[in-house]
Amino acid sequence: MTVRPLRLLGDPVLRTPCDPVVRFDDALARLVGDLLDTVAEPGRAGLAANQIGSGLAVFSYDMDSEPGYVINPRVVELRDSVDGPEGCLSIPGITAIRSRADYAAVEGVDLRQEPVVISGTGELARCLQHETDHLRGKLYIDGLTGAERRRVMRHLTAPA
Repeated sequence: MTVRPLRLLGDPVLRTPCDPVVRFDDALARLVGDLLDTVAEPGRAGLAANQIGSGLAVFSYDMDSEPGYVINPRVVELRDSVDGPEGCLSIPGITAIRSRADYAAVEGVDLRQEPVVISGTGELARCLQHETDHLRGKLYIDGLTGAERRRVMRHLTAPA
């Protein structure tokens, strides 16, 4: 498998909703392997397929040295709300305080098309929501409001 280069803010693939996976073949297995290898790099928690240029609805995660992936994920439960720092590999160097559910559950399937349910609180919940948003063509900065949104937008539009 391969550590793939990341797509960055401005790349249209990040704003394009991903297609559901319908073919469970060797190409999909390679994509999942690449997602797992790429997210395993130090400092990474989650990675959506469009962040490495694929238009398929798959994401990987590596939380507390527990890697995994979900194909065709959908959020099935959100509870409570908490503000916390969030960043994105596709928007390097910027973090912001973002409100997210403190508990999230995601359902999908694995490479054998067996059902998968991943749920958790705190950072895992934030990761599940963040990566599922990616697959819908949404970035974490889209959910920022008020002064935090203005601060991030100023940073993103500042001359280099």
